[in-house]
Amino acid sequence: MTPGSDVLLQRMLALHPKVIDLSLDRMHRILAALGHPERAIPPAIHIAGTNGKGSTQAMIRAGLEQAGFRVHAYTSPHLARFHERIRVAGHLIAEPDLAAVLDECLAANGPDPITFFEITTAAAFLAFARTPADWTLLEVGLGGRLDATNVIDRPRLTILTPISLDHQQYLGDTVAAIAGEKAGILKRGVPCVVGPQTEAAMAVIEDRAARLGVPLLAHGQHWQAWEERGRLIYQDETGLLDLPLPNLPGPHQIDNAGAAIAALRHLGQDGAAAEAAVTRAHWPARMQRLRTGPLVDLAPGVELWLDGGHNPAGGQAVAATLGRMAPRPTHLICGMLATKDVAGFMAPLAAHAVSLTAVDIPGEKATLPAAATAEAATRAGLPARMAGSVAEALATIAAADPRARVLICGSLYLAGQVLRETAEPCARRMADLARAWVAGTCRPPHL
Repeated sequence: MTPGSDVLLQRMLALHPKVIDLSLDRMHRILAALGHPERAIPPAIHIAGTNGKGSTQAMIRAGLEQAGFRVHAYTSPHLARFHERIRVAGHLIAEPDLAAVLDECLAANGPDPITFFEITTAAAFLAFARTPADWTLLEVGLGGRLDATNVIDRPRLTILTPISLDHQQYLGDTVAAIAGEKAGILKRGVPCVVGPQTEAAMAVIEDRAARLGVPLLAHGQHWQAWEERGRLIYQDETGLLDLPLPNLPGPHQIDNAGAAIAALRHLGQDGAAAEAAVTRAHWPARMQRLRTGPLVDLAPGVELWLDGGHNPAGGQAVAATLGRMAPRPTHLICGMLATKDVAGFMAPLAAHAVSLTAVDIPGEKATLPAAATAEAATRAGLPARMAGSVAEALATIAAADPRARVLICGSLYLAGQVLRETAEPCARRMADLARAWVAGTCRPPHL
């Protein structure tokens, strides 16, 4: 019997640790061993950028599905369950199917070196190639040029969301250098929708597009989107659309919606698809209001929010969103990775919060110690303290201010921990058993 996906994922992590090693050689090798499933997937829309990739993808998917299309989607990282990464024809991949493709990829790779992201990307291609659909949405994991998803020779469309500083240790220490890596997804003659960019990033994108003969559909030149009287106004050469505001909170979602609508219009979709894109998209941990679960039960009077932003641009987006909310004392519970620009993330938030409680991210080796997070917050002008957990931090805040607004923020990994706490107890128990079996501390679970 095929092992359950939890067991296979843990085995994969043991064999192929969650490391970053940007290269396409290993992807080409495993895909060849699998019979090149990437060549058999439905037409692809490939999305890169620093911020907004997931939200833009979610909006495009909502628009295409409203128009009656079956859509595959690949995204990363997952938050509560690995299955979130692979959506097959509109549905999260089923457990037996996920276990089967992971097992097949492990067998095809054998003892050869490969990263966790590469082998899971190969599994996604395998699943997509075996299920009929009309479109494939691919979100870049890191960078673009050497990302594991960048093996599609000729996508139908590419998209570049806003590019800013993040992952400098892998992509370069300037926006121009990072833009060069992100623009590596551009393919000769394939149109590219470009979201708002800095002058430095746009210069790099335009240069590469000119060399490859890529038609650009650029924000501010070929399309624009803005808020007016509580509505989203979108305009391009085809005409103007008057739409509801995005249901994903935050003024930054206006630009993400604009890129999604530009993509949908280029694909021949009408205003109904555009409206669905902004009203039906769902993307967790992006200024998500938490209304149920143990944390809500712990502090029932608190207005509780969750966001996974973790770089300076993410901090600016969160700050802008908080600035648009009704006045209410706002407290932050923050956990970050040591690889992130902590000061850059916190600087915009200082004007919108009255305190920050720092926590470690459970189970993450690269977590920034809570003491360091608190120290950075103090330097940014935020009164800071530490807590042993999110629950402890929330209980302390609620005891002092039962009607507070609390935002849990700083990392998608912390957001995932929070969302996993809302999972059904039996699902958590099965995951714990699978991990224990891999560790050799119990007999295998019946999955």
